Amino acid sequence: MKVTVNRKAYFNAAHRLYNINWTDAQNTAVFGKCANPNYHGHNYELIVAVKGEVDPDTGFVMDMKVLKQLIEVEIEEKLDHKNLNVEVFEFKELNPTAENIAVVIWNILRSKIDEKLELTVTLYETPRNFVVYAGN
Repeated sequence: MKVTVNRKAYFNAAHRLYNINWTDAQNTAVFGKCANPNYHGHNYELIVAVKGEVDPDTGFVMDMKVLKQLIEVEIEEKLDHKNLNVEVFEFKELNPTAENIAVVIWNILRSKIDEKLELTVTLYETPRNFVVYAGN
């Protein structure tokens, strides 16, 4: 029997959507206000889903205390109250779109979670705009 467990987390971060190979006019045309050279911020909501077989000894798919700790240390401490473009290594040359942020989070967590477990990251940039990445 496979079950999915979910852990919700939050972080606040600033970013600028910008392609360095484009002119300011091109960036503004594509990214609009999000290309503001003074950055803008979001209150992100993150949902990490882990799916797998229920361990017959513990009754867990994954110990939620372990998942909570991973998210706090590997994601929240790294991204919360940061300027993603300036302060986060992964976005030095990668445009910090919601899609790219979700992929970066997934890659960080994937290396820390047992490979036999499926991992899905859902990232809300706003209450109405969100992305889902499951490694494919």
